[in-house]
Amino acid sequence: MYSANGKKTEEKGDLLTTYMPMVKRLARNMMGRLPPNVDENDIVQAGMMGLLDAISRYDEAQSGQFEAYAIQRIRGSMLDELRQSDWMPRSLRKSMREIEKTISGLQNRLGRHPSEKEIAEAMKIPLADYQSMLGDARGHQLLYFEDFGSDDEEDSFLDKQRADDSWIPLQQLLDRGLRDSLIAAIEDLPEREKLLMSLYYEQELNLREISEVYGVSESRICQLHSQAVARLRAKLKDGKWISGV
Repeated sequence: MYSANGKKTEEKGDLLTTYMPMVKRLARNMMGRLPPNVDENDIVQAGMMGLLDAISRYDEAQSGQFEAYAIQRIRGSMLDELRQSDWMPRSLRKSMREIEKTISGLQNRLGRHPSEKEIAEAMKIPLADYQSMLGDARGHQLLYFEDFGSDDEEDSFLDKQRADDSWIPLQQLLDRGLRDSLIAAIEDLPEREKLLMSLYYEQELNLREISEVYGVSESRICQLHSQAVARLRAKLKDGKWISGV
């Protein structure tokens, strides 16, 4: 606690100035994983509300942990904005669940990762249509990380979560068993998709940069990323770490 209200106000003003760039950075990172119809300004504005909320509750958090606390509030507010905006059409969610279900069935039957052509044939659609579905699902990975624990397939994680005090983003991913299962699932991905996930999440390259590494278009990298996410979700669903298909 601060001894003078004026000093506290000044300190919180400094926090706002210091962490505003972080809000924009988090928004840009999130936008790289969302469909193009999502407005970045809306995400930034929501993040700023989360930052202001974190600052207003500053006395409730230990000063040494403020940044981690602020990130939690900022991301929570951004996700709450996405939930209200219903950024991913229900029809697309249904399509991605069908892809995951198909991948799971083929992998269990074939004993290996099915190819894109095999997945499309099992879904009885042209390969081009399948790839188009993957491209449309640019933000599918956001659901992958956070829609655990629901048996209601008609509702996504973003339909349920709120940026409130009881919610800690990615809390379930901190579970040791789930983390181990996720690591194993990533290691089991086809080499091309495993490298893509490493470049995207570990090296923090964006889709354009990865497309330059692979020598293919950015849209093709988006398709491969969505497919890798679908494989991981199918694997974790088989292991009952996330709700079944």
